[in-house]
Amino acid sequence: MNLFPTLASLLLCAALPLMAHAEGTPNGCTEVNVDGYKAPDYGCLSQQMSNNPDAAKATQKNQQAQRVPIDKRKPNQIGLSTPAATSVRMGNTFGTSVKPQRP
Repeated sequence: MNLFPTLASLLLCAALPLMAHAEGTPNGCTEVNVDGYKAPDYGCLSQQMSNNPDAAKATQKNQQAQRVPIDKRKPNQIGLSTPAATSVRMGNTFGTSVKPQRP
């Protein structure tokens, strides 16, 4: 009879760390308030935002959309002047003088 409580307590002490073990990453991020100022855990927030499985697909689509051949781009995207911009700059002297109305 004296052996049973000893074995039970030994078994309980061996199983206690397994039951009391907390997970390494919590589901929510902690936010600390000090004198009314909030300080969120930016490491946790950035980790939650980076675990998006669709992010790689979206990044790839964005990169493909930005790889437009240079001959297919709009003139103002590559630094060329458009006829409308030249007309605005030249004003009423467009087609009659080389000096613009507006600088």
